[in-house]
Amino acid sequence: MNIQQLIDDIAADVRPYLAQAAPADYIPALAGEDPQQFAMAVATLDGQLYATGHSDKRFSIQSISKAFMLARVLAVYGDALWQRVGKEPSGNPFNSLVQLEYEQGVPRNPFINAGALVVTDIALSQLGDSSSALRDFLREESAQPALDFDYVIAASESEHGHRNAALAHFMKSCGNLHNNVEQVLAHYFRACSLRMNVAELARAGLFLANHGASPVSGAQRLTRSQAKQVNAIMLTCGTYDAAGEFAYRVGLPCKSGVGGGILAVLPGKMSIAVWSPGLDARGNSLAGLEALDRFTTRSGESVF
Repeated sequence: MNIQQLIDDIAADVRPYLAQAAPADYIPALAGEDPQQFAMAVATLDGQLYATGHSDKRFSIQSISKAFMLARVLAVYGDALWQRVGKEPSGNPFNSLVQLEYEQGVPRNPFINAGALVVTDIALSQLGDSSSALRDFLREESAQPALDFDYVIAASESEHGHRNAALAHFMKSCGNLHNNVEQVLAHYFRACSLRMNVAELARAGLFLANHGASPVSGAQRLTRSQAKQVNAIMLTCGTYDAAGEFAYRVGLPCKSGVGGGILAVLPGKMSIAVWSPGLDARGNSLAGLEALDRFTTRSGESVF
């Protein structure tokens, strides 16, 4: 398989979709991104990196950070994590209050906003400065020591993050948030604001493709079983309430973010990152989904 030729062809094929979607507007700092941008990168376990499009452009990874934060917390906290957050798809929008109230403050999974807030709360207790710990982790796994937060985006999210604050306060009232609510929110917003390009993101995801062992840093980030768990939850819960669509069309564990990025993992072989800021109705990159669909269809590579 000529991966470079494949992703170049895909970049050309998805160009018409760029005009059909718009960036997230409920976070004003994201709304100004040009929707005509597209990038894709593939990092393989044998050290090869292929990229196309605006592959040098760093973007806010947003909820993709939740997959990495989950890995960090699972490595330290272990299975006790699952007493405070579930493993099931929500079937509701990622910022739903209704389901959380019905289930008495225990989020359905770690990738909806409520679940990510619980994971952040655990990270604060276990790691201290959880957002900086995540940044340092991604610097090591991407081999890019200059990676950093976008404080403008973090401030924009904080200023308009009333729904997240409501989720956090409700879970605090149920006893499922142990740290100060404002502190948890600040670290959550900061982690979401991290900026990476597709090449850096694909490289950072390789430890998930390599059963928890990083070919970049050389560190054993997760046990084989824990890597399986993270990948499984990415497959079933990683793309908001479109996980079934992604499983059907892409067939890979994926984690998306409203910044327009998507990280996909093919265990034993590679990780793939795509970015285009125009989102579909469910908050996933429209061109990103089209690109991943074409990649797995044409290459014949998936977990199925």
